[in-house]
Amino acid sequence: MGTGLVRAHAVKTELEPTDTAHEDRGTWGRRLEFVLASVGYAVGLGNVWRFPYLCYRSGGGAFLIPYVIMLFLCGIPLLLMEFAIGQYTRLGPVLTLAKICPLLKGVGLATVVISFILCTYYNVLMTWALYYLFNSFGTPLPWQSCNNTWNLVSNCSTGFPGNATHLWSSSSGSLRPPYRTSGSENVYKLLEMTDGIEQMGELRWELFGLLVLAWIIVYLCIFKGVKSTGKVVYFTATFPYFILFTLLINNVQLPGANDGILYFLMPNWGKLLEVQVWVNAAAQIFNSIGIAFGSMISMASYNKFNNNIIRDTLIVALANSATSILAGFVIFSAIGYMAHVHHLPVDNIATDGPGLVFVVYPEIFSTLPVSQLWASLFFLMLLCLGLDSQFAMVEVAVTCLMDCVGPKLLKVLKHKELVVLAVCTIGFLLGIPHITQGGIYVFQLMDHYTAVVSLMFLAFFEVLAVCWIFGVRRIACMVERMLGKPPNAFFQICWLVVSPLLVLCILISSIVQYTPARYGKTYTYPAWAEVLGWFISLLSIVWIPLGALHELCTSKGKLLHVSSTVSYIAHTCTTHAHCDIDRHVVSSGARWSVLLHVQ
Repeated sequence: MGTGLVRAHAVKTELEPTDTAHEDRGTWGRRLEFVLASVGYAVGLGNVWRFPYLCYRSGGGAFLIPYVIMLFLCGIPLLLMEFAIGQYTRLGPVLTLAKICPLLKGVGLATVVISFILCTYYNVLMTWALYYLFNSFGTPLPWQSCNNTWNLVSNCSTGFPGNATHLWSSSSGSLRPPYRTSGSENVYKLLEMTDGIEQMGELRWELFGLLVLAWIIVYLCIFKGVKSTGKVVYFTATFPYFILFTLLINNVQLPGANDGILYFLMPNWGKLLEVQVWVNAAAQIFNSIGIAFGSMISMASYNKFNNNIIRDTLIVALANSATSILAGFVIFSAIGYMAHVHHLPVDNIATDGPGLVFVVYPEIFSTLPVSQLWASLFFLMLLCLGLDSQFAMVEVAVTCLMDCVGPKLLKVLKHKELVVLAVCTIGFLLGIPHITQGGIYVFQLMDHYTAVVSLMFLAFFEVLAVCWIFGVRRIACMVERMLGKPPNAFFQICWLVVSPLLVLCILISSIVQYTPARYGKTYTYPAWAEVLGWFISLLSIVWIPLGALHELCTSKGKLLHVSSTVSYIAHTCTTHAHCDIDRHVVSSGARWSVLLHVQ
């Protein structure tokens, strides 16, 4: 199972890149640029919204235990796996998976599709951040008062210290009736949110303009490839930490903050017996680090051949989790403060999805001096977090196009910059439904079926293709050829047994305990919306069986030859997976010309 069941012979496939293809491929200017870009991609809006909410819903500190376990047994080993195959092959996920496991070559395309679907609605979060950013310069801040046309007069309260209020809809479930909400509890009233996906309402033209602006910013940051992206991440990947630490220092001094932090740290041990808590922990690791989205493979493909990917893997994974925990302290200290001023238990203050970003965080701005400055810096931070992740998701689509049909595409569009422009334009057009008055319901539906349902299917088949069919020995051989030494036994055991079985268990549990998408605590989607959600999910999953069917119909020979074509490892890789080669030989001809001999 992955150790190789046939003795393969030297074969050169039509997918093999030429030396010129590798020489023309850009590389990161410095190793730090790759690390910052990877950290920036991993550390996104999900760290400041999805992670704290999952902690909140899963018993506080109880969630941290399965989260850390999944980080070390799945997150870190599988991130190293993606870095290894990306850096070694110097190709995007489509051609990489097609080469190492032709039978499951559809997995590579599926990862690109899911990333592109995600980037079409992820940019809407940046649009909302821009909308709030431009509304942060007034005095007072819009969410500090109920004297706005979009506030619900019947349930808006200005009774908070400093006259601070929320801006979120009470239907989001943030404060349970009969408790009164405040200005920012009605945030989507500011966005003119309708009562359901059945009522899409009108296009919000101001959001339309901001969506255009968001995509222009993305394009200007990546149109030159990794050379331009590598410079931008010096700011976008570091600035959010300045804001988070500032908010934490302020929050811990607020009344009630200790109660929120204790809720975050003290585990509810009974929650550890719930399978869904473990599923949520694994899903957060995959979502946050970016396993099975193809972006890490794509970014690693621009590395130099001898880059130390083990060191970079540890930096990226640990920085990502540390940021999530930091955001947890920030958000739970704010929740404790909100519970104090509302005179409610901590577990009665919650909101789902992006509402956590646009409700709880703005609540504390009124406690800071020069609140307009801190509000604008906070939403600028959200913009930076979104940009880093958006860079990678758009880049994986561009990399796929350039790897697969680059020469043909350049004959039509002439320049790579126009290819990037075309990808951004399509992403913009597909994002328009999200900026209607009912767009938040579309957003939540797509996020559920893309980032939850589809992801675990793709993760399982990627692990199956790479760890079991391609084989742990061959991955180790790749790493040894690049670094001069194989990965330690921990990584190899995780690749062979632990990670695949954990992913399989999570996939089965997700299927058995499937729950339909919902918005807030009360709104359930109609049947036709559920069908639409499954269609969106299948847009990525369907490429796996289609790719296998295409390979079986077009390839000659036995199934075992189809399942694992390994035409590019080292000159002398033996059945013991020992790679006695010169790791400084980096030409594609040397890497791709000889099959691995494994019995």
